[in-house]
Amino acid sequence: MAIARFPGIVLDCPDPAALAKFYGAVLEWDVDISSDWADVRAEHGQCISFQQVEDYTPPTWPTQEKPQQMHLDLMVDDLDAAEAEVLALGATKAEHQPGTSFRVFLDPAGHPFCLCVS
Repeated sequence: MAIARFPGIVLDCPDPAALAKFYGAVLEWDVDISSDWADVRAEHGQCISFQQVEDYTPPTWPTQEKPQQMHLDLMVDDLDAAEAEVLALGATKAEHQPGTSFRVFLDPAGHPFCLCVS
């Protein structure tokens, strides 16, 4: 029997509502916002949460001067089309691009995430 059933993913950020709206648009998931917390949730139960942290400092990538603790890999069918859409939503394309089957971006709070060819 497993010790736990469902991994919760929670990202620290300065503005949970804004970051939830960003990922909600990217994933087309429902957004639920409270005062210092927000969730995006898929129809089938997957969830990513965002918590407000005072004096939040985004990670630096790839230098790890301020290390990332995790990143999201998001599967897409068309890298070019997905890139255009996340940039329009407020993402920034990372200068360092180490692969050809994925692209690295920073979300509006500075967390790295990858768009990967599925």
